[in-house]
Amino acid sequence: MVFSGKRILLIISGGIAAYKSLDLIRRLRERGASVRPVMTSGAQEFVTPLAVGALSADHVFTDLFSRQDEQDVGHIRLARDCDLVLVAPATADLMAKMANGLADDLASTVLLATDKPVLIAPAMNPHMWNHAATKRNVATLRADGIRFVGPMAGEMAESREAGVGRMAEPLEIVAAAEVLLDTSPKPLAGRKAIVTSGPTHEPIDPVRYIANRSSGRQGHAIAAALARLGADVTLVSGPVTIADPTGVRTIHVERAEEMRDAVLTALPADIAVMVAAVADWRVASASDQKIKKHPGESIPTLALTENPDILKTIGHHTMRPKLVIGFAAETQDVDSNAKAKLERKGADMIVANDVSPSTGIMGGARNRVKIVSRGGIEQWPDMAKDDVAAKLAELIAVRLRQG
Repeated sequence: MVFSGKRILLIISGGIAAYKSLDLIRRLRERGASVRPVMTSGAQEFVTPLAVGALSADHVFTDLFSRQDEQDVGHIRLARDCDLVLVAPATADLMAKMANGLADDLASTVLLATDKPVLIAPAMNPHMWNHAATKRNVATLRADGIRFVGPMAGEMAESREAGVGRMAEPLEIVAAAEVLLDTSPKPLAGRKAIVTSGPTHEPIDPVRYIANRSSGRQGHAIAAALARLGADVTLVSGPVTIADPTGVRTIHVERAEEMRDAVLTALPADIAVMVAAVADWRVASASDQKIKKHPGESIPTLALTENPDILKTIGHHTMRPKLVIGFAAETQDVDSNAKAKLERKGADMIVANDVSPSTGIMGGARNRVKIVSRGGIEQWPDMAKDDVAAKLAELIAVRLRQG
């Protein structure tokens, strides 16, 4: 297990999301990690050191000038005696201190003194997250090598506002920490990968669009699995309701043409996995205004035009990746349709599945796929989509190694 025996220094700063740190401690400890907490004065206004200490089973550090803790230069010991420094929540104030090298309390001093990996989970009001000063600080921290998880979009607990600013959920933070702590072999290190995921939304008018039922779970899981094996992954995602995978550069798009452009911009790459369920057609001329229904009038006709074929574009591109993999979601003749798609699109493999309504695969958590290549068809058993992703990532590593 990645977390077994790992020492995590958890810095809790002062925001309403501090209550999530209690569950985070529990999640980390149940995976085998030890958690040593540091709390800012602001954090203690939201959760108590007593609760944090009880869950962590460790002393809670709060004061830079504690006679007991600092008699052996405790802040330096805290900064070095760990495998990972995790800040959750990370407030705008603490991020500003980090970006500018300030050290006026225990948390900021530890962060300035550490030589360990640092992962932060920002949490703040959307206006604060989008403020120019915060954007500058985020850019500085990223350039300094600080890793981020979140923030996520959603409603704010304290203001009933909505937007980007919610702290990532504890399990999302655990997943991000796992990536940083994972020392297993990285067979895709130095490889670049492009993954597409989710549906596309092709506008009819400002309130209607053409789409399909893709959740993005499989594509996002594949992007994360490739990143765990060391690949530098760019994920081009259509509109989904799931979180961006950890350790992956995610580009959000709406339409097929935007997805194609983002994929081409990400070239060159070694691997392309085109998972997205791209709408085959779009409205030739979308209306600028909502199309109204009037009594007695005939039903409006939608003139459709074909969307770009992203898989075929990549499969025949002058900068074609070494390995091109497409997906075929079929409801009949799965094998023959996948074989035809393999040749037509210029792919090396097609991951085919039956997405008939009775299977529950489209939008579900499990998948049953066939790997179609020029060497034949391999049937995989029914698995969770995360397991399909892990197995496919390992197959990709083997294929690249074999040339």
